[in-house]
Amino acid sequence: MELQKLSKGNQHHEAAVPEEEGCCRVPPEKAKVLQHKSEAASQFTDFEGKTSFGMSVFNLSNAIMGSGILGLSYAMSNTGIVLFLILLTCIACLSCYSIHLLLCSAGVVGIRAYEQLGLRAFGHSGKILAAVIITLHNIGAMSSYLFIVKYELPLVIQTLLGQSPSSDDWFMNGNYLIIIVTVCIIFPLALMKHLGYLGYSSGFSLSCMVFFLSVVIYKKFIISCPLEVFSNFSVNTSLPDDTCTTKFFTINQETTYTIPILAFAFVCHPEVLPIYTELSNPTKRRMQNIGNVSILGMFIMYFFTAIFGYLTFYENTEPELLHTYSKVDLLDTLILCVRLAVLVAVTLTVPVVLFPIRRALLQILFPGKPFHWLRHSAIAVCLLFTVNLLVIFVPNIRDIFGIIGATTAPSLIFILPGLFYIRIIPSDQEPMNSRPKIQAACFTVLGFIFMTMSLTFIGIDWLSGEKRSLGGH
Repeated sequence: MELQKLSKGNQHHEAAVPEEEGCCRVPPEKAKVLQHKSEAASQFTDFEGKTSFGMSVFNLSNAIMGSGILGLSYAMSNTGIVLFLILLTCIACLSCYSIHLLLCSAGVVGIRAYEQLGLRAFGHSGKILAAVIITLHNIGAMSSYLFIVKYELPLVIQTLLGQSPSSDDWFMNGNYLIIIVTVCIIFPLALMKHLGYLGYSSGFSLSCMVFFLSVVIYKKFIISCPLEVFSNFSVNTSLPDDTCTTKFFTINQETTYTIPILAFAFVCHPEVLPIYTELSNPTKRRMQNIGNVSILGMFIMYFFTAIFGYLTFYENTEPELLHTYSKVDLLDTLILCVRLAVLVAVTLTVPVVLFPIRRALLQILFPGKPFHWLRHSAIAVCLLFTVNLLVIFVPNIRDIFGIIGATTAPSLIFILPGLFYIRIIPSDQEPMNSRPKIQAACFTVLGFIFMTMSLTFIGIDWLSGEKRSLGGH
């Protein structure tokens, strides 16, 4: 899941980077380009990473994997299989190139922290900008996790107690349940000074998603279409003839959310450099291969989740796929197990995601201050209060995927890596008119175009007021 590795990676967030011969065309004799070498020597440690290639792939895959996987079938239902595959391939390839830019920038200046690259490229304002974007993205991630709790926990309770879907009991209200879960589980975990002991949740989260994919594939061959054959659908309801027709290419108003959902699902870039720090025999080529393998693995997992979920429900797919299964059989034991596994995974992930946000806020608001329990607790309370308000008042998890995917995701994937590369790579090695820097500039411009178009179309969709309750609980 997203940011799982930060709890461990941040312990060595500012480790030294050995210069790699040939990295980004920096010749050995140019290794002295580190203008602040004496400062770097005192700022970074000589920590030696011991994590293997395979374990690093596992860690980065956990960083990529997030709640975005639950929205991919919905995205495919609004693009068609072919267009979705094209977009998924483009986002995956661009994510690999973005990792390349980050590794080149880090290799030149000896930095392995996203915020520190911002400091090196644009000074203190660059560090604050990077920290704010990461903070907003993580708040969006926390909101998406609590949205899953809001959607799924009432269904679990309903199944276990045999309640009717129309029950008005308070413990069937998702808004009350997320507050209870936040106060009783998430907040106590968020008060811990260190979160290293929750590292096991990283592997558990990925295992839950693999289990989720397996069930999605299995259910494709169990659930028939149209869904009116199930008891919670009226047999008198007339459905269009193309309800169960596979669409290979389609565009509609909801297609607007596809690219933001895909971008949200591939964001892992703040975790790349901490994972690089812990890698044994750390070289740019080795870390780039780790990034490529991880993204390829998630690409395959994402595509199979999307296509089997879509081929199960077609145009009836909701923005949160797991919630769609409640329209089939509320008492399905297998789906109940999936819900419980995903609920535990996302609940344990929220405090992990909260820790780097608090760390960034402490650096911005209280730089150089020693640890104090009051500040530590107050920031946790404010963050969790804000996230709960978002989850209660934002009507749809699709909106979280859309806004975060249209703002912070392109910033972390496209805009900042391109700007860092242009600013950090010395002009005497790569002039501004060189092909690598022109490519980085085009990459950055692409991010701004993507952000502008996505926000424009999402705004139009909001103003239209159509399907605002889609997927709500």
